[in-house]
Amino acid sequence: MIDGNLQELLAIARAVGWGAGDVLLATQQSDLKVQDLADGPVTIADGAANDYILSNLHASLGTEDFGYLTEETYKLQPASDRLEKAFVWIIDPLDGTKEYIQKTGEFAVHIALVHDHRPVLAVVACPAAGRLYFAAFGSGTFVEHKDGTIAPVRVSQRSQFDQLIVVTSRSHRSDRFNQLMQQFPCQTQKSVGSLGGKIAAIVDQQADVYLSLSGSSAPKDWDLAAPELILTEAGGKFTHFDGTPLLYNREDVTQWGGLLASNGNRHDTLCAEATRILTAINGA
Repeated sequence: MIDGNLQELLAIARAVGWGAGDVLLATQQSDLKVQDLADGPVTIADGAANDYILSNLHASLGTEDFGYLTEETYKLQPASDRLEKAFVWIIDPLDGTKEYIQKTGEFAVHIALVHDHRPVLAVVACPAAGRLYFAAFGSGTFVEHKDGTIAPVRVSQRSQFDQLIVVTSRSHRSDRFNQLMQQFPCQTQKSVGSLGGKIAAIVDQQADVYLSLSGSSAPKDWDLAAPELILTEAGGKFTHFDGTPLLYNREDVTQWGGLLASNGNRHDTLCAEATRILTAINGA
């Protein structure tokens, strides 16, 4: 099924990604009715984009062959609905809600298809920038512009520590993360709001490395599934610090532990350095 229909499914996901982006841009001009919840702010745009994505995927693909895991609805559905499916759509209708509220333009839409816990298809739309990144397993990563032009993207070839640029958050920076960065081999940093935007910066060769430390703001499946495939199909790597792959659509949707994304050139060394530094910090 996957080999024969993957490009057809990707075309559907791309169209839905563009449409969801239009929903977010239109809704941004209205009263967002911001709610500050434990997991962060939520707006009416989150729900509107989520409804748009699910209704269109359901209309095109149904629910018999596919499960659905979205940030907005996963607590409302039995986990068995998705755990029993080999193919699951993992969706973040609005990645970077704080940036969306602040109108920085640094927000994204994530749509991924996961097969047996690993992503095989991904879309990351950056609506304010008029760009949509897409990838299918084994087929490379491409960027589509609002005017319809499409071009392949590839990570940088930078490999020296003093050349590598670390893309970081503006808001999710714990004391432990700041201590890590003070000792990390790569000292040049670039701030980007959404996680999808961070990975887009790496495949656009504007940055080379991203790190995540689990804590109060540990990423979830919908934060990472689509960006991971966008990065790896562009030549990068995305793993736990110990080199093991990320797994999706498990009962616990939180991605615990240290995670590192890179252009791949010094990936294993950077993972080892992050582990060494954190061990020293935790033992201090």
